[in-house]
Amino acid sequence: MGDNLSGVNLDSEVPLRDRLRAALPTAMKARDRVAVAALRSAIAAIENAEAVDQAALATGSLAIELSPVGVGAAEVERRLLTESEVAAIVRAEVAEREAAAQGYEQAGRLDRADQLRAEAGTLTAHLADPG
Repeated sequence: MGDNLSGVNLDSEVPLRDRLRAALPTAMKARDRVAVAALRSAIAAIENAEAVDQAALATGSLAIELSPVGVGAAEVERRLLTESEVAAIVRAEVAEREAAAQGYEQAGRLDRADQLRAEAGTLTAHLADPG
């Protein structure tokens, strides 16, 4: 069985993205601003990575007569990320926060550095490999 952090199941069978999404309302109800900020940011980073690359869709011409017509004609499927890609995105979010925390610490902003480290800790808790 997985760990239980703030009432959120961290089983390895549940995809990381779903664990993050499930943890968000729990953090909001607990009024945990640090966790809410970290979770929202990580979920947004994952969703941004799923967006379709516009350069890949370019037809080479901007002519109106060549553009798709009709409702949904220009819709494309979002990219599907693997579990390892999602984990890599969350690890990058953790690394970004830790690097920024060092910068704030060097600038004497210990309060902000502590907040960023707490956010990194929140994301790391969801990354923890139960195996």
